[in-house]
Amino acid sequence: MIWVKENIEEVLQKLEVNPAQGLNSDEVQARQTKYGLNEFEEDTKETLMQKILHHLAEIPTLILIAAAAIAAYMAIFNPPDTIGRGWPKVIVILSIVIINVILGIYQESKAEKALDALKKMNSFKTTVIRNGIKQIEEANQLVPGDIVELTAGDVITADSRLISCASLQVDESALTGESQPVDKDSAAEIEESVPLGDRLNMVYSGCLVTNGSGTAVVVETAMETEMGRIAQLLNTTQKLKTPLQLRLKQLAKRISVLALIAGVLMVLFGALVHPINPIDGNPREFLDILILGVALGVAAVPETLPIIVTMVLSYGVYNMVNKNTIIRRIPAVETIGNTSVICSDKTGTLTMNKMKIQNVWHVRHEPVSVSEKENFNTDQRMLIELLASCSNATIEAYGEDNEEHVIGDPTEIAIIRLLHDLKLDRVQAERDYPRVFELPFDSGRKRMTTVHRTEDGYIAVTKGAFDRIPVKWDSELQKKAIEIHDSYAEKALRVIAISIKKYDEMPTDLSIEALESGHEFRGMVGMIDPPRPESARAVAEAREAGIKTVMITGDHIVTAAAIAKEIGILEDGDKAVAGSELSKMDDQELFDSVRGISVYARVSPEDKTRIVQAWTAHGEVVAMTGDGVNDAPALKAADVGVAMGITGTEVSKNAADMIITDDNFATIVDAISVGRTAYDNIRKTIAFLLSVNFAEIFILLAGMLFVGVSPLLALQILLINVVSDGIPGFFIAFEAPEAGVMRRKPLRKGSGIFSAGLGIKIARGAICFSILTLGAFFLGAYVLPAPAGFSPSPNGAFYDIGISMAFVVLSWASVINIFNIRSEQSIFKVNMMANKGLFFAAAGTILFTLVVALTPPIAEVFDVSTGLSGQHWIIMAGLALLQLVIGEVHKLFFSRGK
Repeated sequence: MIWVKENIEEVLQKLEVNPAQGLNSDEVQARQTKYGLNEFEEDTKETLMQKILHHLAEIPTLILIAAAAIAAYMAIFNPPDTIGRGWPKVIVILSIVIINVILGIYQESKAEKALDALKKMNSFKTTVIRNGIKQIEEANQLVPGDIVELTAGDVITADSRLISCASLQVDESALTGESQPVDKDSAAEIEESVPLGDRLNMVYSGCLVTNGSGTAVVVETAMETEMGRIAQLLNTTQKLKTPLQLRLKQLAKRISVLALIAGVLMVLFGALVHPINPIDGNPREFLDILILGVALGVAAVPETLPIIVTMVLSYGVYNMVNKNTIIRRIPAVETIGNTSVICSDKTGTLTMNKMKIQNVWHVRHEPVSVSEKENFNTDQRMLIELLASCSNATIEAYGEDNEEHVIGDPTEIAIIRLLHDLKLDRVQAERDYPRVFELPFDSGRKRMTTVHRTEDGYIAVTKGAFDRIPVKWDSELQKKAIEIHDSYAEKALRVIAISIKKYDEMPTDLSIEALESGHEFRGMVGMIDPPRPESARAVAEAREAGIKTVMITGDHIVTAAAIAKEIGILEDGDKAVAGSELSKMDDQELFDSVRGISVYARVSPEDKTRIVQAWTAHGEVVAMTGDGVNDAPALKAADVGVAMGITGTEVSKNAADMIITDDNFATIVDAISVGRTAYDNIRKTIAFLLSVNFAEIFILLAGMLFVGVSPLLALQILLINVVSDGIPGFFIAFEAPEAGVMRRKPLRKGSGIFSAGLGIKIARGAICFSILTLGAFFLGAYVLPAPAGFSPSPNGAFYDIGISMAFVVLSWASVINIFNIRSEQSIFKVNMMANKGLFFAAAGTILFTLVVALTPPIAEVFDVSTGLSGQHWIIMAGLALLQLVIGEVHKLFFSRGK
């Protein structure tokens, strides 16, 4: 591998790039044309024919095809002298098969498009130098020769040769399987035959920067990278079945078994209990009974349920995108809706993440406000210069409008902003005091150190948390420093302290222990990251929804408590705990006290995971926010890992279930509302479909058992399920949130599908449908006078009228029931046109049933009798509307206060 063996000057020469300027736009374009995008090749997608065969092989479809085959056999070998016999029945059944296949393929295509969109939204970004300017580019835009900058938390997006690095460590376990990060060395001389894990001067695509920083030149992209050669993708979004979908699949299997048992009973009742057909007084033909039993076995299964659930989840993902939320793993849609605890970071999520220095203290002077910066003396201005010299943030302007381009940590950006406000020249300072070494910031030390060359020798500058600054204190100075620090912290200011250590010559021992000891304290600054204006409202809304908000931060406990109290997280009786106190608790102690703690300050990444586990041990559904590399374990431990889209590292995004694109706590609460709505709409769909399916089973069995006649026939059942239920059911996905969706407690973890009254709702609907439909059948067959032209059966009953009335009543009642299902509120309190698609689908379906019943050619296909009297139609309409009345009565007595 030539890139490993050759020195960096030769590599840069071969790639024809200046590391200070990077490639220009023309060179980038030319190399993209030559090398293509930095993307892996994807697997071949399933063809249309393969998708069709896949759907045709499903058991419900095979049973429908079998029913069509039986009907075709009857059309060929039996004269079509009876209503329903002949080819129309075959055509209708096969049409239903075709409709199901088309809908299935359509939904799969939508899901594939959604996954493609998610891949684009989840694509990594890289800091690259082009045209002499740092800029952030999509990873797929990288080309050989690009100069990239790497910092802790970045995912490396192309194989690159290091130009320089400082304390750079890379996790290469994705390639080598070694869990320990590798210490990189840009100056290492490596032989070409050295194993991949020992190539210290290279970094590889798909690996993670765990510590330090570096600059590198891209040498290979796309399938030419080591990762590309073994065809592994770290960030592939896969099709995952949600827990709810798995439960629905199990439910469908159980209903299928129930329906098949019902079908067998239908055959037995027809063949053994009533072997003589009451309609014509003749012995039954076995094929007539068989096709009814087979059709029942399929029709009683809610075939449109999986498709509608997919639509609801897809619409939930769409709504979350509109709420600045990207769903990386689809289970998060339903899980976020049941969240009961939000463990949120403070900085940038609950606050603005736009730090501003408000106070400056130099040890030789009294503290001063930044509002008086025009009067800063030389020492105070030098203090800001020292802080800036120990910072990596940059603020640049580019473009015709001098648009500001900010890269770096918010704390460091605040320092650079003040430097600019003081009209100090950072570029000149970097030339006068060039940086020669760096110990990067990490969450364990909570500080960083840089070494600079000066006119008098060298100086080590350390900035970081006040309690971690390596100063050799005298008691008087330490006392004063603590007093000023606490006064800043009480104002909710973040305190950054600074110290220096001078050397006559470049220090030879560059270890942490040597450089970060025996420092001279120089002072501190207090900066504020004000709460977002909407944070207090969002916390209050979450509390009303039964959701506990917990603040977890690396800030000082006084600062954290002040912000938490201001926005309503820390209430009377709640505790704020520091990491030092938390570390003394064992797991049982944390479990016992976790409900009373609202603020955790100065915590380690391991502490975050323990906090999540303590809440989940109580059976709570936990959403955890994070933006750093070390947040990944806690994000994975939580039920819903929430990464920050702006400040989040690629590692945290990769570990998360969802990404908040605006880093705003209020967005999480909005996402919970969307998740609850999606889950509610799925439950509404289940209630809407299953109440009819269960009723159909009971209606057919009761009719066949007691009178030997099925009140509903095969094609009528299929028509009701596919048209009367299926078409309006699709539009439940677009139902708006219930008025009190964020004023009720979340469902407990592990709650079943039929929990929270859903089972009762389905049972009520099924009982009502059964009574109304059987009532229509018996009225038409035995009670109401028959219009002229109808002939009674041998026993004097008018079964054809009864069957027709049962079909119309169940078809209309099932459609009308959607207005009961769509809201817990009375229909008189809900805007009927709020979901126009649902309203017009319901109206169209009712009209379609009317057309079927009144148009002789269509009615003949579905075994519906035309010529019914006005009395019959009034009774059918009245019975169907009773479903709405019963629903309103149920809401009146059982849904009060909702």
